[in-house]
Amino acid sequence: MFKTLKEDIEVIFEQDPAARSYLEVILTYSGLHAIWAHRIAHAFYKRKFFFIARVISQISRFFTGIEIHPGAKIGRRFFIDHGMGVVIGETCEIGDNVTVYQGVTLGGTGKEKGKRHPTIKDNCLIAAGAKVLGSITIGENSKIGAGSVVLKDVPPNSTVVGIPGRVVVQNGVRIKKDLNHTDLPDPISDRFKELEMEIEKLRKELNELKLKERKSENGHSAL
Repeated sequence: MFKTLKEDIEVIFEQDPAARSYLEVILTYSGLHAIWAHRIAHAFYKRKFFFIARVISQISRFFTGIEIHPGAKIGRRFFIDHGMGVVIGETCEIGDNVTVYQGVTLGGTGKEKGKRHPTIKDNCLIAAGAKVLGSITIGENSKIGAGSVVLKDVPPNSTVVGIPGRVVVQNGVRIKKDLNHTDLPDPISDRFKELEMEIEKLRKELNELKLKERKSENGHSAL
C-alpha cells in the first residue's frame, strides 16, 4: 500500500512541471487527495463495508470536486490533473499509468446493468471534458481528445476525437487527422456546409430552368 501511495506522488512530478516539492504536492493536489481517499474507500468496499466506503468517497467529493465510486478499480500511477468535475463510475476499471484531466466522465449510458462503465487499459490519456460512456474498452496507449464523447471500443495505440468519438490515428498512422484540441470535428459546422452545398445545387438548377424558359420564350417570339 505504501509503495502505491509513493508512486501516486512520483507520477505527479513526472507529469506536472508545476510540482515543486513533496510538501506542496501532498498538501495542495486535490487529484492526489481524491486518489488516496479512493484507495482507502475501495479497501472498505472490497470487504463489503459499503456504507463506510460511500461516506469516505462523498467526503472526498466534497473537498476535492472529484467523484470516484468506491467500487471502481484503479491501477498504479493514476494521475488526475486539476481534477475538478471528474466522475468515475462504480464498475469502471482503470489500468496502470493512466492520466485524466478536468471534467472527464467515465460513466454509464443509463441503459446497462452489471458491468456498465468503461475499462481503461494501461498508459491511456483522457483529455479535458471527454466523456467515455458505457461498458466499452479503451485499448492500451490510446488518447481521447478534449471534449470527445466515446461510445464504442477503441483499439490499442489509437487517438480518438469528436462527437461521437472516432479514431483518427492508429498505430502511428493517420486515418484522417491527428489530435488537435483546437480543431476538433464540429457537427454543426459540417451540417452548415452540407446545406450550403445543397443551396448551391438548387441555385444552379434554378438558373438552368430560367435559361431554358428564356430560350423557349425566344423561340415562340421568333414564330
